[in-house]
Amino acid sequence: MRLTSATGRVLTTGVMAAALFAGSAVAVAAPVGTGAGHAAASQGSYARLHPLAELSARRLATADLVAAAKYGTGSPIDDAAREKQVLDAVARAAREAGGDPEATVRIFRDQIEANKVVQRELFRRWDADPSKVPQAPQERPDLAEVREEINRINTDLVRGIAASAGARTAPSCGGVLTAATAHVRHTDRLDALHALALGRALRSVCAP
Repeated sequence: MRLTSATGRVLTTGVMAAALFAGSAVAVAAPVGTGAGHAAASQGSYARLHPLAELSARRLATADLVAAAKYGTGSPIDDAAREKQVLDAVARAAREAGGDPEATVRIFRDQIEANKVVQRELFRRWDADPSKVPQAPQERPDLAEVREEINRINTDLVRGIAASAGARTAPSCGGVLTAATAHVRHTDRLDALHALALGRALRSVCAP
């Protein structure tokens, strides 16, 4: 099942990377005077880490839809059963992809918490004075349909995590991820809420 046109419009917010910008971002992230070898390594790391930031932004876009589906229904934002289902699924998928299940689950815990940051803030806004903030959504997305889209993003994200093990454990990970995240914030034109949540979603990408 694919998303309806109303649901799909929210998710197609422009996640294509610009190669020129990516090159400049890597140049900023790479320390001066470290040579061509370090620059090449940084470019390779950027190519591995940028998809994680991009997919995380796509996943965050679904938080708006989940909030709209739940608002006014009594359905809680925190859903322990659903979260366990997601974490168990991504752990299995990580093993199948040759990735690290523990690292994958750690990153996905942050993804889930970031989505809840967006949902809570949207609930707060919708509960506020409607004369000062946008009113609650008039359309209620199909939550099952939205979750299908989340599952598709999860599959790509698990693969991206598995493919980026070297970049995530490299000393340069923090700087390169910062550049990739800034690029996604720019290309997706994220507002303050979603930019903040994106940082939360990516907190555990670089290995401690």
